[in-house]
Amino acid sequence: MEITLEAIISFIGLFLSGGAGAFFTWKWQKRKAKAEAEKEEAEAKNAAMDAVKNMQEAYEKMFENVNKYLDDATIKVDGMRKERDYYQQRMEETQEKFDKFNRTVMDWKQNTDDTIDDLKRKVARNGRQIEMMRPFMCGKLDCSMRQHVVLSEDGTVKTKRPQKKAGTVVSGGTADAPEKPADIEPINSDDL
Repeated sequence: MEITLEAIISFIGLFLSGGAGAFFTWKWQKRKAKAEAEKEEAEAKNAAMDAVKNMQEAYEKMFENVNKYLDDATIKVDGMRKERDYYQQRMEETQEKFDKFNRTVMDWKQNTDDTIDDLKRKVARNGRQIEMMRPFMCGKLDCSMRQHVVLSEDGTVKTKRPQKKAGTVVSGGTADAPEKPADIEPINSDDL
């Protein structure tokens, strides 16, 4: 087998043409892959930027809603504080009126109790005076045997001697020498 020059040239041409084509194809595929990778990387960056942008918008909306909620809550709290202050003032005024009314009622009660106690003392004194007068009461209007006494407001007893005609008998004595006034029972402290 003889290899001719022509075969060698053909073989080298075939080798060069196939190798060069493969080399250029390989280079072209490498550039194409690099371009696609860059394109995908750019798309990924754009997608990431869009995602960040969307997140930023979502955060802004969320903060806007939170701010609206806080503003609304602040207005409501201010309103509730005003209502609280109003009702607290009303409660203090009502408590003051109640205390004043309570003092008035207590003063009235004290005055009434004092008046009732005074009336009880006067009724008891009047009862004692009537009891003391009982021995000196007589069913006959013209009875000359009665001995008159005067009771003062403080309870002291003064004997008032009746003016009798000479020679008349007054409770065991005569008008010239009347009998001593009868003793009056002392005041019972339970009647006070």
